[in-house]
Amino acid sequence: MCPPALEIHDVTVAYHRKPVLWDIDLEVPEGKLVGIVGPNGAGKTTLIKAALGLVPLASGKVEIYGKSLKQQRNLIGYVPQRESVDWDFPVTALDVVLMGTYGQLGWFRRPGKIQRQAAHAGLEQVGMSKYANRQIRQLSGGQQQRIFLARALAQDARIYFMDEPFAGVDAATEAAIVTLMQSLRSTGKTVFVVHHDLQTVAEYFDYVILLNMRLIACGPTEATFSTENLQATYGGRLTILDEAAEAIRQRDPLR
Repeated sequence: MCPPALEIHDVTVAYHRKPVLWDIDLEVPEGKLVGIVGPNGAGKTTLIKAALGLVPLASGKVEIYGKSLKQQRNLIGYVPQRESVDWDFPVTALDVVLMGTYGQLGWFRRPGKIQRQAAHAGLEQVGMSKYANRQIRQLSGGQQQRIFLARALAQDARIYFMDEPFAGVDAATEAAIVTLMQSLRSTGKTVFVVHHDLQTVAEYFDYVILLNMRLIACGPTEATFSTENLQATYGGRLTILDEAAEAIRQRDPLR
C-alpha cells in the first residue's frame, strides 16, 4: 500500500514568536488536485513553505511518501508566487526552465542534452516554446507564470506545490493551468494549490484543505467543501460565504 503523498504531524510555525500555523495534522493521498483555501492571513503560503522546508517548524514534522523531506526533496516541484520573483534578473525563459533540472545534476555539473530536452518539453507543454530565448522581464504576467510552471515540469516531480498560480493571469492562462494540473493528476501526480476563488474550488479540485491558522477540514471536496466548514473557516464573512454557498448550490442543486 502506497503511503500518503504528504503527511503533516503536529506542525506549528511561528514568526517572531507569533503562531501562524497551529497544531496542523493532515494526510493527503497520492494523485489528487488539492485546493488550499482560507482567508488572508490564514497561513496558506506558510503551509506550503513548511511542507517544502522553507520555514523552520516550532514543532512537528513533515513526511513525503512516508520519509523525511530531506530524503524526498527530489520528488517535489514548486511554483512560487509571481510577485516573490525578481523578474529583472537577466535570464531567458529557457534559462529559468533549465533551473528546474539543477537538482538532478549535483554540484559543478552543467545542464546537458537530456536537461535541455526536458526544458524544451516543459515549454512546449505550457505553450511557450516560441518564447524560449525571450528575456523573462519582457514577458506578460501570464507568460511569466507559464514559464514557472514549465520549470516545475522540467523537475519531473511527483508532488507539486503552486502558490496562487491564478493570481493576475488572463482567462486563457488560467484555463491552460487547470488543463496542466489535470494532466499531472492523470499520471498519478499530486498537486497542491493555494487558491482564493471559492466559486471555482469544486470545479478545479477533488480534494481541499480548509485553513485558518488551524486546520478546519481536509478531505474530498464533495464532502469537505460545505457551507458549515466554510463558516468555520471564514468566521461568517457574508460576501465570501454567499459566493461559496452559490458555488455549492451549483455543484449540488438539492442542497
